Amino acid sequence: MTAESGDSREAGDGRVFFTSTGRTLADDDQVTLTSVGVDIGSSTSHLVFSRIVMERLDARYVVAARETIHRSEILLTPYAAEETIDAGLLGDFIKKQYAAAGLAADAIDTGALILTGVAARRRNARAIGELFARQAGKMVAVSAGDALETTMAAHGSGAVRRSLSGATVMNVDIGGGTSKIAICVQGKVVAQTALDVGARLVSFDSEGRLVRLEDAGRLFAAGLKLPTTLGASMPARDAAMLASGMADALFAAMRGGAPEIGGMGLLRLDPLGVSDAIDELSFSGGVAEYIYGRESAGHGDLGPLLAREISQRAATWGPRLVEPIEGIRATVIGVSQYAVQLSGGTIFVSPLDILPLRNVPVIAPDLGLDGETIAAGRVADTTRGALQRLGLGGGEQPVAVFAPWRGSATYQRLDAFCRGITEGLTEILARGHALIVVGDGDVGGLIGLHCRETLKLTNPIVSIDGVTLHEFDYIDIGRIIATSGAVPVVIKSLVFPGDAATR
Repeated sequence: MTAESGDSREAGDGRVFFTSTGRTLADDDQVTLTSVGVDIGSSTSHLVFSRIVMERLDARYVVAARETIHRSEILLTPYAAEETIDAGLLGDFIKKQYAAAGLAADAIDTGALILTGVAARRRNARAIGELFARQAGKMVAVSAGDALETTMAAHGSGAVRRSLSGATVMNVDIGGGTSKIAICVQGKVVAQTALDVGARLVSFDSEGRLVRLEDAGRLFAAGLKLPTTLGASMPARDAAMLASGMADALFAAMRGGAPEIGGMGLLRLDPLGVSDAIDELSFSGGVAEYIYGRESAGHGDLGPLLAREISQRAATWGPRLVEPIEGIRATVIGVSQYAVQLSGGTIFVSPLDILPLRNVPVIAPDLGLDGETIAAGRVADTTRGALQRLGLGGGEQPVAVFAPWRGSATYQRLDAFCRGITEGLTEILARGHALIVVGDGDVGGLIGLHCRETLKLTNPIVSIDGVTLHEFDYIDIGRIIATSGAVPVVIKSLVFPGDAATR
């Protein structure tokens, strides 16, 4: 089935199949955006305001420069109850930081709101979302699970970029409640894990009395046979033993093990399972500020003690200790940009009312589309792997798969790709979400048509081309433009330090 450029055909089910040339809505070669990154977690909350200069490369804008306008104070996330964040106090803090940056909410072009830990729970996420309601159309909202947070910290710390030099780099992000470990090789995160080790598993008031004890903190204390009574002072020796025990568990996980305390496992993800030698070691997260001497004041937790124990072990472990680009802000430093494009080539949309789609996360697995043949099994496996790595494997939301098609569109190659991609997205499609495929070639319509007509897929299908995407992109896909038969695509990317040089 083919059509002339600009022509369209519509079936009874709303299918649309177009052929057109790639276009861009942008007239300027350079665009400057004001962006905000907001990181709200179980332990701390902070913001980073940035100015991003975008330059056009072919049909897409890329990051040419990034300048930090204002870094907020670090706020200990306020709570109104045990696990309910005080949205009023948090809102006051956010307003204060906008004022300190000299920016009104309307001056923000784009941004990312990252929720982790307790903040990502439904009642908290809803209350926090209301604080940014005026900017909802501009913000990418990310509820970051352990896998995604690990990957983002590896990028934000600069570990991923450093690995491009040929070194195998491990980044360990140590926060208030968890620690995330990533191994980076040739610009990619190749292994990751996370465990219950963090500075604020145990918290004290100004008098040194124990005021907060997380479940994992209680587990460590019990495993080490240390008494813990809320409201009572904890002896310095006991606090040091807790920090030492946590550091031991952390380094066990860094070596590929599965540490336990009191017979209970501490890992939140699978063990690293990688035996390759580590060349460089970096730390990010709040505890990293102490490790690298950027912070010395205590904040009523185990941060300074834990940093000391980790530094002692790192000095004798073997890999070269390097300083990250970002420490406590490694996650939030990923702020969003956007680019507006028109799809090109062919598109397939069914039904028409599935559009518009907003804030759809992108995965960019290595699908193996440049060979003479396409292996459906590889397409499925790498798709599932990308979903798992980014914390999207549960099927709770639709996901866009970037498929850089190369070579001819024979029946055999199309069939293998379509079968592989639908198998890899089984959990997502089983929940009724749309199949969303985006490519930079000219086969979008053929892919959509094959999935509907040959594979008899009943889910909504959006298959477009003429667009280049990357991992950590989020996309909006607008309604079809009648005059061109194309769809507008807004690309929002999480931008990390060094992206201007590597992306």
